[in-house]
Formats: sequence, C-alpha cells, structure tokens
Amino acid sequence: MKININIASQQLDLLDDNGNIIRQCLISSARNGVGQKKDSFCTPLGMHVIRAKVGQDQPINTVFIRRRPTGEIYTSELGERYPKRDWILTRILWLSGCEHGFNRLGLVDTMRRYIYIHGSPDSVKMGKPGSIGCIRMHNHDLLTLFDEVDVGTRVEIRC
Repeated sequence: MKININIASQQLDLLDDNGNIIRQCLISSARNGVGQKKDSFCTPLGMHVIRAKVGQDQPINTVFIRRRPTGEIYTSELGERYPKRDWILTRILWLSGCEHGFNRLGLVDTMRRYIYIHGSPDSVKMGKPGSIGCIRMHNHDLLTLFDEVDVGTRVEIRC
C-alpha cells in the first residue's frame, strides 16, 4: 500500500502494491501552502511514512490534544464554545519524513512538527486548503483509511 497526496487537487489516493487506486478522498491541506520549516504552518512535501496510528477503538468525533483523547466528543455546540481550536478528531496517522535535510531532522522534521492525517468536523470543507499544516479528512473517509493502512505505509505529498 501507498498513499499519494496531491496538494493541487486536494486529493488523497490509496494505492495497492501494483499502483492501482483503491480509494480516493478529498482532503484539506495547509492554508499557508506547502513548506518544510518548523512553525511555518505549511504542509510538508516529499516522502513520508506513517510513524504511528492513534485512536484505534475510539468513538467517531473523539477530540485529541497531543495525540491523547480529551474525553470530549465533538459537536457543533462544542465547536461554537471553542471557535479557535484546531480540531483533531476520530483518528490520527502521524507522519515522519524520510528525506534527511528536506523533511527529516533539524528545522524541517515532519514528525517533530506533529504533522498528521486526521479527522475534522463534518462542517469543514474538503477540497480546499484550510489546515495549519496537517492533512484533514472527513471522519468517515479517515476511519476507512485507518483500517486499510499500517504503520510504515509510505505517504508521498506532492504539488
């Protein structure tokens, strides 16, 4: 399996080992565009792997902070109460860069930037940039993807 993420089309493709597309989903990447640097709030490019899968068996819309469930379940009322929170919901696929000096180590380290593929409120528009660096997905798409991939799955993010 491999995941290809295309920033221009705001699309994620899950490919089998022969390169055939198994699944396609709209995503939302960073509103600041692409970039590798720490604190840029950009989506990093290049080759990555899934470092960790977080949230197995948690209910849909579970709210995570620092990869830990808070005990909250996202609702529109909770969203209205905390309008500035960057909602990380349901599941997390934590990415780690594979290219030394480009997206791994130093000030360009994807893992240390806490770049994830994660769920978001259903009201969040997919197909256009809007995150602060991560790849956002609708929860139902992420639940399916989470079950189909393993730690170590390759993820390529490109323009």
